[in-house]
Amino acid sequence: MIHFVTLLKRTSHRIKDAKMAPGNLGSIVSLFLIAWILGHDSLIGSSNLAAKEPSPALNVDAVPPAPDLGPNVFVFEPGQGEAQHQIDTVFAQQERAQFGKGRFALLFKPGNYELEVPVGFYTHVAGLGESPSDVTIAGHVWTDAAWMNRNATCNFWRAVENLTVAPPDGVNIWAISQAAPLRRTHIQGELKLSSGGWSSGGFMADCNVDGSVQPGTQQQWFSRNCEWREWNGGAWNMVFVGCNDAPEGEWPDVPFTVVDQTHVVREKPYLVAKDDGQWFVLVPPLRRKGTTGITWNDEESRGELLPLERFHIARPDRDTAESVNNALQSGKHLLFTPGVYSFDDTIVVTRPDTVIFGLGLPSLTSSSGKPTLRVEAGEGVIISGILFDASPKEVETLVQIGLPNRNVGHEENPTCLHDIFCRVGGNGEGKAKQMVTIYDNHVVGDNLWLWRADHGNNVGWDENTCDTGLRVEGDDVTIYALFVEHTQKHQTVWNGNGGRVFFYQSEMPYDPPSQEAWRSDTGEGYASYKVGEKVVSHEAWGLGVYHVFKDAVVIAENAIETPISQGVVVHHALTHRLSGGQPGSGILNVINGQGGEVVTRQKATVK
Repeated sequence: MIHFVTLLKRTSHRIKDAKMAPGNLGSIVSLFLIAWILGHDSLIGSSNLAAKEPSPALNVDAVPPAPDLGPNVFVFEPGQGEAQHQIDTVFAQQERAQFGKGRFALLFKPGNYELEVPVGFYTHVAGLGESPSDVTIAGHVWTDAAWMNRNATCNFWRAVENLTVAPPDGVNIWAISQAAPLRRTHIQGELKLSSGGWSSGGFMADCNVDGSVQPGTQQQWFSRNCEWREWNGGAWNMVFVGCNDAPEGEWPDVPFTVVDQTHVVREKPYLVAKDDGQWFVLVPPLRRKGTTGITWNDEESRGELLPLERFHIARPDRDTAESVNNALQSGKHLLFTPGVYSFDDTIVVTRPDTVIFGLGLPSLTSSSGKPTLRVEAGEGVIISGILFDASPKEVETLVQIGLPNRNVGHEENPTCLHDIFCRVGGNGEGKAKQMVTIYDNHVVGDNLWLWRADHGNNVGWDENTCDTGLRVEGDDVTIYALFVEHTQKHQTVWNGNGGRVFFYQSEMPYDPPSQEAWRSDTGEGYASYKVGEKVVSHEAWGLGVYHVFKDAVVIAENAIETPISQGVVVHHALTHRLSGGQPGSGILNVINGQGGEVVTRQKATVK
C-alpha cells in the first residue's frame, strides 16, 4: 500500500482527498508533523514534471522502491489505489516523447492487478516474479500509435517482460516497430501487432499467446521460443526460430522462414522481488542444445539469482565513468537505473561473468571520443537493455566487445548482448564510424537495433555521420534479430568465420546526395550485408533489405554480398522498394548478382 505520508507531499489540502475514518485523524496529524519535521520532500524524492535534469521525475505519489532505484522507478503492489494514476501520468508524458529525456520503469510485485497499462517511449514494464505467472494484469498492456494517427513505424524504445496479460475483451495490442521487445510474457487472448496503420517491427521471445497472433501491417517480424494457437498472416519477412506451431508454407509464396530449433541462446536477465523484501537479478542459463518453445515452465531453465547487493546501482545524477569503473573493478555487477548518462571516459569491463543490466531503457553517451563501453573480459559478460547514443565528437565505435587480434571467447561461456540499441543523431548531434564492433569469439546477440537516424534533430548526410552499424571480426558469433539502418556505407560487415544470423532487417540510407558520394570499391553503392572475402563459413536466414532514395538518383548493385563458397549460405532473402524515392533509383540484385532489380519492380526474392 502507498504510505499515507506521501499524500502530504505539498500542502495539507491533500488530507481531505484521503479516505478517513474519524479514528484516523490523530494518526494523520502525527504523520503530517513527522513529515514537516524531517522535511517531507526528502521522504519521497524529486517529483517535478518540468525538471531539466537528464531524467525528469513525475509529479505523482509513489513509495520509493527498496533498494533505492531512483525517482523514475515505480514499484506497485496489488491493491495500490494510486497505481492507475501513476501509470497514466507516465504515459501522458511519454506517449509522444520520441526524443525526450524521460526514462521510466513500471515494476509489479507478484499478485493480481486490475489496470490498464499504456506503454510510451522509454518505458520498461516488468513483473517481479520468477515466472510470468506470478504477476497478472487483468487489463491491457498496450501501445497503439494513436499519437501518430495509428502509424506505428516510429513506436521505438519500450519494453514489456515477465508478466501475464489477461485482456477483458480477449485482445491485446502491441503496435510497435524496432527496439520494442516483448519478452517472457503470457497473453491470455489474442495479440495484435498493429493498430490500423503501418508498422515495422519487431521482436518477441519466450512468449505464450493463448489465441492467435495477428501481425496485420507488420512489414517484418522475428519470433524466438514462442508458442501460440495460430500465427495469422505476414507481409514481407517473418522469421520463426524454435517456435511451436510456426506457420507453414514455401518461401517466397509465403513470407515465412522457419528454423525448428535455436542455436546457442540465453534468455535476457530480469528482476525478481521476493516476499521477504530481498531483490535479485535472475540470470537464465545458457542453452547450447537446440530448444523449442517457452522456457518458464521448465524448472531447469530458471537460472541463477544474483542478490542486488552485488550490483552497483548507477544513477545519472551522481555517477561518473570513474565511479562506475571503480565499482566494476571492485567486483560489482552493474545496474543502470532509468536516466540519461553522459560520461567523459569509457566504461571498461575486465571481469568475466559480469552482468550489466539496464532498467528503464537508460541512455549512455561518452563525450571523450572513445567507446562508451568496452568489454575486455573475454567471456561470460551479459549486457542488456541499454541505448547507446553517439555524441558530437566522432568515435570509432560506440560499443566494443573484445580487443583486436586477441582471439578469445568461449563456447561454454559466451558474452551475451540482449536488447542493445544504438543511435547516431535524431536526439541531437552525433557521429560514429561504427556502432557495435565485435572482436571476441562466440558472442551471442539477441535483438540489436543499430540506427543512424533518418528523422529528428541534427539529421543530414554531413551531420549524423556513420559508416557501419555492425562489424564482426570474431568467429562463431550468433545473432538473433539484427536490425541495422541508414548507415552511409555497408550496414553490416562480417569478417569472422562461423557466423550465424537469424533474421536481418535493413533500410539503406535515404539521403545519399549523389552516386559519386555513394560508391564502394566494388561498384555502385554499398551492399547492406557484406560478408568478407576471406570468410569460408557463414549462414544466415531471413534477410530483408529495403530502399527509398529520396535526395538523388542512386543505384546499389547488390543488397547482399558474400564470397562464393559452399560454406557461405543465405536462406531466404529479399529486397523491397519503399514509396517516396527518386524514380530510377534502386537495388539491381538481391545477392551476388542474383534475384532481380527493385528499381521498377517493388520486390525481389531469392531462396
